[in-house]
Amino acid sequence: MEILLLMALMLATAKLVGYIFERIGQPVVLGQIFGGLIIGIFFDTNPIIGQFANLGVLLLLFIAGLESELEEFKRVGRQSMVVAGIGVLMAFIFGFSVAYFFVPLHEAVLYGAMMTPTSVSITVKVLMELRRLNTREGTTILAAAVVDDVLGILILTVAISMIKGGEVNYASLAEVLISVSFLLFFFLYFGPSLADRAFKLISRIDLPEAETAFALVFLIAFAYLAEHLNLASILGAYLTGLALGQSTKKKGIMDHMNVLGYSLFIPLFFVEVGMRIELGYILHAGLFAVLYTVAAITSKILGCGAGARMVGFDWNSSLKIGVGMVPRLGVELAMLAVAMASGIIGPDALTVAILMVFVTTVITPPLLKWLYSR
Repeated sequence: MEILLLMALMLATAKLVGYIFERIGQPVVLGQIFGGLIIGIFFDTNPIIGQFANLGVLLLLFIAGLESELEEFKRVGRQSMVVAGIGVLMAFIFGFSVAYFFVPLHEAVLYGAMMTPTSVSITVKVLMELRRLNTREGTTILAAAVVDDVLGILILTVAISMIKGGEVNYASLAEVLISVSFLLFFFLYFGPSLADRAFKLISRIDLPEAETAFALVFLIAFAYLAEHLNLASILGAYLTGLALGQSTKKKGIMDHMNVLGYSLFIPLFFVEVGMRIELGYILHAGLFAVLYTVAAITSKILGCGAGARMVGFDWNSSLKIGVGMVPRLGVELAMLAVAMASGIIGPDALTVAILMVFVTTVITPPLLKWLYSR
């Protein structure tokens, strides 16, 4: 019963604080995260709420996929690879360079790897609020974030392999590359036609919300498949939405997913993000944590912004893309957990990672809103 009451409190906080932030000209998502930060002072999250929140981020990326245009996604593919590649390279160099002066060499390599991925869920929500998701910049950010996470996982795999065994595990690298290639090829070229055929059969099931239920089945199944292939589950969620978004059932699915997502699961996700941020770690962060956080912000703005400029975006759009790639959240903490479980990095890294996650999560929504309102 206490869990139900806590969820009710989280939902009420998400809507009320989100509304207050909207009234003062700030993104709703920032209000929801701050609301979670306040609740987190008095209550702890738990695994059950964590699963609800996890479904929230999957729904958010699924809806983003539904709203994206497949042809636009294909068109910005090459540009996104350049944006992500330079951003990842710059982030690794910045992260390694800062860490090199504070920790041993092998830990500095891991700190560099932890700085590389982007958590696109925060940016997606802001772009949705601003109605800028289905633009050239928005699509580039989404596509680049997909490449970004894959490159981050590859770098972490290389780093851990070298530190633990003294050599690179090429089998693990090949497995990740093959998995990504398979998912992208399947969803981009076969996904839309298979989705249409599937929903023609599903439409014969004369039960309430059968199509919505099966859309959820596909979402969860392919998110699990992506995770099973050692990739991020949000990659599977986004690509599933992208494929279903090209089917004739797009509008009906989107309407019902918006109601389901924004009334319960997505607000819970952002409030739970705030609840998981430990104020104690942030207040005791030292010089290394502060410098590492500054490097995390600067590296993505400079790296992804420079990549965007190289592939033809103007300075204004390049800056928006750079800022949109700043947030860090899930993949970084997952990387940290893997590294700590491997015994090659200490628990003190948690303070550094949490400060970076907190600042990059909080700073991005107002920066993006300001850039788009100029």
